[in-house]
Amino acid sequence: MHLQDQIIAELSKLDCDYAFYYRMAGASPIRIQTAENFPSASLIKLPILLAWLILEDEGDVSSDEYCDLDAEAQVEGAGLSWLLRQRRLPYRDVLLLMIALSDNLCANLVMRRAGIERLNACFRDALGLKNTRLERRFMDYEARTQGKENWISAEDYIRLFAVCRALPPAHRSVVNEMLGVNDDVGLWLRNIPRDTIVFRHKTGSMEGILHDWGYLEDRELFLLTRNVKNEKNVYSVLDTLGPLLLGGS
Repeated sequence: MHLQDQIIAELSKLDCDYAFYYRMAGASPIRIQTAENFPSASLIKLPILLAWLILEDEGDVSSDEYCDLDAEAQVEGAGLSWLLRQRRLPYRDVLLLMIALSDNLCANLVMRRAGIERLNACFRDALGLKNTRLERRFMDYEARTQGKENWISAEDYIRLFAVCRALPPAHRSVVNEMLGVNDDVGLWLRNIPRDTIVFRHKTGSMEGILHDWGYLEDRELFLLTRNVKNEKNVYSVLDTLGPLLLGGS
């Protein structure tokens, strides 16, 4: 069975809306989806990092500047910054916690410093992301009840692979390092032995949503989902596709 046929057979078992993308160097991409736009969960933290790097180049922010961890409401969920005794960290460390641990408080602090509308402008104008938008802070349940959400799209997250490849070497190193120390097995790594591949990725999850976007040196892939009714069903599909697409031994 051809690879695309194997992928289609597995994805057909999903009982949710999804967007799948896979590209190996030198081969045509495989893109299969039933939806285009998705609530972002934590996956939007990657373009937040990329936008910060742009704003830093423009002199508007600095990774060396110190951040007061108590400047925002002490939201919990993913991460651990609200437990730290040290309450002032350089933004470089805040960004690292935001990506590696998906720390929600740190993400909100970055959004506070950079400004939500300025981040959205970077998404749109500098990064070329047409449908990626911040409308609320992380863990802001009141805003969600008012219909505010953070959004991403399959097209935008395909573009992000090219954006990351085209980064200046210093920025590419920062992004690779931060994505590389993410220890969340997410979707793709669940059935791959630890430390057998270097998969630089970012995950995102909340009720009804499971995302995992990432790359190896020679391939790129993601799965975005919404309206997930049975997470075990998604995990079962990815336990088959992960080793098939990423390898590992």
